[in-house]
Amino acid sequence: MLYIPKKTLEDLEFFEVLNQISKHAKTLIGNEQCQKIRPLDQNDEELLSSLSHVSEYRSSFDNENTIPDHFFKDFSNCFRLLEIENSVLSIESFNDISLASETVNNLLSFFKKFKTYYPKIFLIGEEIEQNKGIKKTIYSIIDRFGEIRNNASEKLKLLRNKIQSIQKEIGQSFEETLKKLNKLGYLDGIRESVIDNKRVLAVKSMHRKKIKGRIAGSSKTGSIVFIEPETTLELSNVLQNLYFEESEEIRRILMDLTDYLRPKLDLIKSYHFYLIKIDTIYARAKYASEINGILPKISDKSELNLINAYHPLLYIENKKGNKTTFPQDIKLSDKKRIIIISGPNAGGKSITLKTLGLLQLMIQSGILIPVDTNSKLCFFKKILTDIGDNQSIENQLSTYSYRIKKMKEFIKKCDQETLFLIDEFGTGSDPELGGALAEAILEVFYDKKSLGLITTHYTNLKLLANELDCMENANMQFNEDTFEPVFNLITGEAGSSFTFEVAQKNGLPYSIINKAKKKLEKDKVRFETTITKLQKERSKIVQTETSLKKKEAEKQKESELLESLNQKIKKKLIDYQELLNDDKKIIDLGNKVNDIAQVYFHNNKKRPMIARLLELIEKENSKRKRKSIQVVKKEKKNKKRVSAKIQSDIKKLKKEISNPVTTPKKKKVILKVGDKVRLPDSISVGNIDSIEKNKAIVNYGTFTTQVNIDKLEQA
Repeated sequence: MLYIPKKTLEDLEFFEVLNQISKHAKTLIGNEQCQKIRPLDQNDEELLSSLSHVSEYRSSFDNENTIPDHFFKDFSNCFRLLEIENSVLSIESFNDISLASETVNNLLSFFKKFKTYYPKIFLIGEEIEQNKGIKKTIYSIIDRFGEIRNNASEKLKLLRNKIQSIQKEIGQSFEETLKKLNKLGYLDGIRESVIDNKRVLAVKSMHRKKIKGRIAGSSKTGSIVFIEPETTLELSNVLQNLYFEESEEIRRILMDLTDYLRPKLDLIKSYHFYLIKIDTIYARAKYASEINGILPKISDKSELNLINAYHPLLYIENKKGNKTTFPQDIKLSDKKRIIIISGPNAGGKSITLKTLGLLQLMIQSGILIPVDTNSKLCFFKKILTDIGDNQSIENQLSTYSYRIKKMKEFIKKCDQETLFLIDEFGTGSDPELGGALAEAILEVFYDKKSLGLITTHYTNLKLLANELDCMENANMQFNEDTFEPVFNLITGEAGSSFTFEVAQKNGLPYSIINKAKKKLEKDKVRFETTITKLQKERSKIVQTETSLKKKEAEKQKESELLESLNQKIKKKLIDYQELLNDDKKIIDLGNKVNDIAQVYFHNNKKRPMIARLLELIEKENSKRKRKSIQVVKKEKKNKKRVSAKIQSDIKKLKKEISNPVTTPKKKKVILKVGDKVRLPDSISVGNIDSIEKNKAIVNYGTFTTQVNIDKLEQA
């Protein structure tokens, strides 16, 4: 059974992640559902499916197969009405159901078509019925403006025709009366007005008794009386009756439409739940896109390996301010189950702790996380945290009392499927006593084979990590010159708190620092000094390693360049060899033809000469392979190109030979007695004792020698 207390979610700021996710939801109900996301108490297969849904939707942002829009209005209030007999849905509810039905059908068709791209999302709606009849039926009665169509029923059509006719009659009658009374001067300047959706005459109060009709009201001053003329009064009553009949007919039509949907209640509910699920998947996918979240490898063993892991909240906040967010590498396994992180404050220990915890909560809630693709995680049944100052005024608990209470809970709950995260382990009490108790509790966690991260300043816990096989020390790297954090977790060695170094950097007098050192045990000071020295050496090694890697990369690039050049030279040599072989063949053939010509020159006999030439040609042709005209042309073209290239290279070589590059002569330095000198290509340095006739006596310390001054260079 999954056990993750609410306090763990609060400590790791999980609810803030949900707030950011919910902002991406397209619907209000989708927003509400995102706020309800919690770590799933499901088997691995179901949780992996949930993660796959988000991962597949996330991929749609980067390919051409864009998923159709899923916006809809919440129509869950219709469910209760559809369960009540003789109930009637509102026109707005019908429109919402129609829109949802159309949206679901579009999505189901799309995921069926692109099943290979979105196999897991397709399975969500695989069993949902595609029903285009709902939208078609509703649309045949209610238009897109939310009005009942005239042809919704024969009776409605007839009633609306009558209403239109009566309205026309009322208009004509009113216009006639208006003109007549206006001529008589009974009407005010405004002539008419509208009261209760009816046209009325604006009669001067002195003439009100001269006009038959119903008084509908008067102006504020009482100078105008509004009268509905008798000629239209009767028609208005008829119109009101028709309006009532129309509303009754509309109600009947909507009741029939409600009865049509009532048997489809389960299908309508499935549409509603499907769209909510798609909206929450969409919101998580958009959030994953914002934080560069991916689905890492999931292990069935109790292990995790986070590579380039970012804290999502910190990443978003820093991105807004164009600041750099530093990723972390964290590894826990059955061989190294617990890591003790030490080092100075403000170095990133707590952030590292929270990064691991929050990413674990996210992945177990179906939310993709910002890590490298080679990262690996598992699912824990219990995640326990103790982070921050947890004084409780209500329960009258001090920080230490609260922590002891938490440790009691941890000891009870911890097992092989537990991840625990404790910040500043053992603080709140006497360092020696608190450290001893913390060490004893830590051994219990170790024996229960739980996985966890702990931050501390206690030396005894650092020593314990060195003594136990499956526990490891780690520290947050600091710049040894500026004592500023580098935000890089180094495993395998404990971290110094840099207590005295930081105090010294911040200007605390040396006398106070030295006095403090004397008050400490010698072993303690030596231990801290050793750790500080080790961290400085580690920093230098890292710098050296970076430099070596850079040089190695340069050498590799140079090697690849030489290899490429070697291949080009080989190709040129092959081309040159082929051309040389062809030239040799032509020369050999020319020599044979020359021999035949020489014989003909001496004996002047044509027949033997022609016979020998034909014999030579047939012999050469027998060696040739039959080739198409295109191949022959191509070979000629290649030979011509290679020949031209050779001629060009020969010209360049001739030019270089005729104009050799002269190396610039070094500027001659005038040497004098006392100068430090050395011979070229030598590392031995000596002093000139004396100079005579272009000869210098050079003293190398153990011996002296005479050297031509032109052969010396200044050291």
